[in-house]
Amino acid sequence: MRGFLASSIGVTCAAALALPLTPPALAATARPVPASEAATTARPGPQAGTPATTPAGRRVAEPYAAGSTQSLPLEPLTRNRATPSAPSSAEQGLPRRAVHHFSLVGVVWDDPTAELHGRVQVRTRDAGTGIWSGWQDVETHNADHAADPDTPERASGRVRGATAPLWVGDSDGVEIRVRSGAGHSAEQTPDARDLPAAPPLPSGLRLELVDPGEDDGASSGEEDESRAGDPNAETSALTEASTANDDLAPLGATEIAALSRARTGQEYLALDPGGLTERQRQAKPYVGPRPGIVTRRGWGANEGLRESGFRYTKKVKAAFVHHTASGNNYRCSQVPSLIRSIYRYHVKSMGWRDIGYNFLIDKCGKIYEGRAGGVAKPVLGAHTLGFNSNSMGIAVLGSYGATKPSKSAVKAIARLTAWKLGLYRVNPKGKTYLKSAGSNLHRKGKKVRLNVISGHRDGFKTECPGRKLYGKLGSARSKAARYQGR
Repeated sequence: MRGFLASSIGVTCAAALALPLTPPALAATARPVPASEAATTARPGPQAGTPATTPAGRRVAEPYAAGSTQSLPLEPLTRNRATPSAPSSAEQGLPRRAVHHFSLVGVVWDDPTAELHGRVQVRTRDAGTGIWSGWQDVETHNADHAADPDTPERASGRVRGATAPLWVGDSDGVEIRVRSGAGHSAEQTPDARDLPAAPPLPSGLRLELVDPGEDDGASSGEEDESRAGDPNAETSALTEASTANDDLAPLGATEIAALSRARTGQEYLALDPGGLTERQRQAKPYVGPRPGIVTRRGWGANEGLRESGFRYTKKVKAAFVHHTASGNNYRCSQVPSLIRSIYRYHVKSMGWRDIGYNFLIDKCGKIYEGRAGGVAKPVLGAHTLGFNSNSMGIAVLGSYGATKPSKSAVKAIARLTAWKLGLYRVNPKGKTYLKSAGSNLHRKGKKVRLNVISGHRDGFKTECPGRKLYGKLGSARSKAARYQGR
């Protein structure tokens, strides 16, 4: 039955792809995409004003694959639509339009080293009510979340520059504007000749609209190009990711259960991640009780998206705390969808090998496995440019520049770091040295003294993890040390 369905779907998709679904104007500007994405990436949605503009009608009219990315090239915007003038290279966007369903937005561009100096704003239409939101800002400074320079992941040729992603919930309409600098044009100010020219926007700006799908992606019809054509690729990838945690949970588990302090101490001796001496085996282990952790299987990761295999660093000497800057307008029940969206954005839109963070924490205090490779192992992430080696990255879902993080989230940071740092015999209240791979704050090769639990801004000049969350890290350090029994 499964083979018959797969064959039927394949025939149907082949027939659908043969139809002229994409207007010539869009086809000329859309970047090339794999055949597996072609039907869902750049195909336009129903046009506003057509009979399919009611929520129910739009659902029926959209033959899109759940778990997909629409990638739309931005266009120069005229300054006054009523009296069009020459388009400005300092302002790009897209007018209001209907599109296929999506829940997360972001903007990408060709050069990962280029910065977007300006403002990105979006408006979206709620798929359930048909109501348009007001303008929402998208965080533009995101280059500090990345793989280290000179690593295979950074040098893959697939990496793009990008904004932070913004969670907007189930939507089916969008409008976007990207303005360079302060966003003012020469005609808008009488003394414009005395003002410095606005910096140019990066080339190849595209709007990414991400639909998270419903499950692990096995039915989405999309596979990573490197695994296409292999009928066992998805099963193999799922097994690979689950096996990485087989010393902590049964194969295929959706959650790694919390342990008591006594059982965690026994596990610590069994795992032996860094090689214990006899003296260390006899000493009291300063490791916090293992917290419950939702696995990649638990949040529905499509393992066919990521690059196969795992990459490890030597040890875990420090934890960098981040915020995702994706907004706080999410319910905890939506978190699996939110993480699937960030995962897809990191891999398919930004060109990374996997989601960048090692762990994610929601505002209800639940902990989620991030980059594949095993939660107890020193998985090499792409979270703190210049300091990914010998560290781990923890991202609290949300934006915490002006909003206080929940007590549950701060407690989860403490519980997670008390356990994971304890496995590597590290004191959460201590200091450590990491060698910089190069950042805008610390030159390449410099040995930098850092708090064991640091904020992203300690390794890179950035606002991350937001002023309010950064201010809670002292509390997290103290709690983590107490959980370790110090």
